[in-house]
Amino acid sequence: MKLESFIEYSQEVLEAKKNNRPVVALESTIISHGMPYPQNVETAKTVEQIIRENGAIPATIAIINGKIKIGLTENEVEFLAKSDEIEKASRRDLPYLLMKKKNGATTVAATMICANLANIEVFVTGGIGGVHREAETTMDISADLQELARTNVAVVCAGAKSILDIGLTLEYLETHGVPVLGYETKTLPAFYSRTSPFEVDYQVDSTEEMAQIIDTKWGLGLDGGVVIANPVPKEDELAPELMDQIIETALIEAKKNGITGKETTPFLLDKVKELTKGQSLITNIALVKNNAKVGAGIAVRLHKLKVKL
Repeated sequence: MKLESFIEYSQEVLEAKKNNRPVVALESTIISHGMPYPQNVETAKTVEQIIRENGAIPATIAIINGKIKIGLTENEVEFLAKSDEIEKASRRDLPYLLMKKKNGATTVAATMICANLANIEVFVTGGIGGVHREAETTMDISADLQELARTNVAVVCAGAKSILDIGLTLEYLETHGVPVLGYETKTLPAFYSRTSPFEVDYQVDSTEEMAQIIDTKWGLGLDGGVVIANPVPKEDELAPELMDQIIETALIEAKKNGITGKETTPFLLDKVKELTKGQSLITNIALVKNNAKVGAGIAVRLHKLKVKL
């Protein structure tokens, strides 16, 4: 079957492509599995609007009735937010979900694949997946990392999710030649917190320079993604010491309940939300909004570089 038979664009994205405007991809797992209703819908709408206000067009990506949707209607966002029939879709799941005409919320990995198929070069998310703690025995490593190694999409995030082994995640990215760039920071943010014990590869202080680095990477034929680590706003961060304690408690609970595989991250994030009495959700929403602003700026400047050619 032809690729075109699997993809459907929203009217807004179609018009953006027709008029040669920059587009920013957004994932849908955050809607279906990352936040409760109605905050998931409110956040999705707000993030899309932030991208528009900063000069780009948003394209939230999902699988609906066996089609890769590049850009969603309000009804489709509501459906993803409320339905119990939404699979968590990564690379391995795409062929099955499309063939069986099922519904799926795309993870970082799947969103990167679909964005690349649609020629969208910048993707905004909350945090990337990575190497889970105790991965040396469980081999639990997110498919996000392999996708970053092979797929030409720049991912704007608040670092790796702090439930992960951040040090091993960085080692994995280094091995596969994925640059980790800090937006106005030398320190890798740890999702809920602005800092971690680890440094990024390079600090970059403007969206223009960030776009130039991305363009240079792909211009050299160096395939694979770029991680753009953008710290959560200072007023919204949670203290690293507090989060370390809470995450340790959540990990013990996950082990006790036999939680493994793709159920691990949703379980841990839900437990963290419970233990922070909802504060982690507020921080999560704040960092995604912040990433949307930076991502739109990078997309606009990257687009201008392409137009000049």
